[in-house]
Amino acid sequence: MSWGPCFMYYHCPECGKKFKSATDMIQDLGPKFGMCPVCGAEGVLDKEGARTPDDADYEEID
Repeated sequence: MSWGPCFMYYHCPECGKKFKSATDMIQDLGPKFGMCPVCGAEGVLDKEGARTPDDADYEEID
């Protein structure tokens, strides 16, 4: 049984944006992985794993 993609969930300490990225995007995004898509600040990791009940609160970065 598969749980689907594994995500890393972040919030931005500068602008408050909530965002997530699938772990399989680490190689594609390189140093931009975990960085806020709005202001470019380094995100603070909230949690990681399969989709969570509050998944819709986080914008997916791809």
